Amino acid sequence: QVQLVESGGDFVQAGGSLRLSCAASGETFRINLMAWYRQTPGKQRETVAQITAGGISSYDDSVKGRFTISRDKAENIVYLQMTSLKPEDTGIYYCNFGRVVLGSRSLDYWGQGTQVTVSS
Repeated sequence: QVQLVESGGDFVQAGGSLRLSCAASGETFRINLMAWYRQTPGKQRETVAQITAGGISSYDDSVKGRFTISRDKAENIVYLQMTSLKPEDTGIYYCNFGRVVLGSRSLDYWGQGTQVTVSS
């Protein structure tokens, strides 16, 4: 089992910055993919950014150049640095840890979510 605790969500004005943190504990040695998802009312939960155990990151087009996902291996924390925030970035941000091999997901853990609100 893996436990995830997110923090860092807040209310911020457009153009501002936030850093989200996801602290993991438990059997993280099995994990090879970590990601941040965003949930907004009326929409499906979407992947914002992800990073592999090897450090390869990828981003949704809507956040490229503004968000950066990173990982502190020693502390088992994954961060999402968000800059130039826009009102459309508003939502609940969830941390996800999983194990994906050849496209098949065998492990899937979620945090409780942290609210990000960006005012115009």
